[in-house]
Amino acid sequence: MRLRHIPGAEEQIAESPFVIQAPWANRGHWAEVFGNTNPIEIEVGMGKGKFIMELAQSHPQVNYVGIEVYSTVLLKAIQKRKDMELPNLRFLRVDARALAEIFGPEEVEKIYLNFSDPWPKDRHAKRRLTSPGFMAVYDKILKPAGAVEFKTDNRDLFDYSLEAIPSAGWTVDLQTFDLHNSPFVEGNVMTEYETKFLAEGKPICKLRARRKRG
Repeated sequence: MRLRHIPGAEEQIAESPFVIQAPWANRGHWAEVFGNTNPIEIEVGMGKGKFIMELAQSHPQVNYVGIEVYSTVLLKAIQKRKDMELPNLRFLRVDARALAEIFGPEEVEKIYLNFSDPWPKDRHAKRRLTSPGFMAVYDKILKPAGAVEFKTDNRDLFDYSLEAIPSAGWTVDLQTFDLHNSPFVEGNVMTEYETKFLAEGKPICKLRARRKRG
């Protein structure tokens, strides 16, 4: 993905009160960051933040952390966030591979993966956010009953995920190849990409994964 760099983006991110600048220092102590013991849910690759901001507005009893590695994209989310009162939302600029260094064991209730980069070449499979390597990272920070929810318009990536996730020791307990024509659409919050793809008539795939029990 080629992004136009915004001059001064890194400086603005470093000065933003909405971005946690040294997240590693909060490992195991995120309740102190938010000032409460409410559940924590994170979105990996939040883009411009539409999805997680809407969740934070609708569920003030839940704490949310939006993660975005691209500074130019994160800056747009910060600019949008400035006009909203969302004390239960924070942002991080980190790579998802570092999540277990940022959150402690069982510190996260749910992880959202929305329209992640498909990394279509086989040699890049390990970079897919639903690959066994990443699922192992999520396993380290989720509560025992925690879940990973994944949405995509990319059928190849979805088919890969339906194989890769169970092979990593998880159970897919919800799946659909056409979210918006399924019962699972109730309560669905759309991302920027989802709105665009839906308008183009593309079906949206969704799954939910939990650890295997017993």
